[in-house]
Amino acid sequence: MKQLAHGPHIAAVTTLLPDGTPMTQPVWIDADDDHLIINTETGRQKYRNISRDPRITVTIWDAAEPYRYAEARGTVVEAITGPEARAHIDELARKYTGADYANPVGTERVILKIRPDRRSGRL
Repeated sequence: MKQLAHGPHIAAVTTLLPDGTPMTQPVWIDADDDHLIINTETGRQKYRNISRDPRITVTIWDAAEPYRYAEARGTVVEAITGPEARAHIDELARKYTGADYANPVGTERVILKIRPDRRSGRL
């Protein structure tokens, strides 16, 4: 799973809306030794969802071979804002686009660290 997260592969992140309905969005993905990592903004619905209920599912597909994938069901265990989160979105943008993050930041960037509790997939 970590190998897929380090490559330029898109992930789908599923969080729960206030009424319990799942919401899935494509995101850029990263990883450290213990966590999957995504970067979003504090004003976005997925952040509001995990602030209320930290359960999350992340599925990563291999860009060249979409039937090669990994899924993790887990919990957001840490949220990091400030300069570190802003620098991280530039790192992710360079990985996926080759340039710094070009979109305007509407609220504040936040790194979400996800502890995988259950893993599955076809690697």
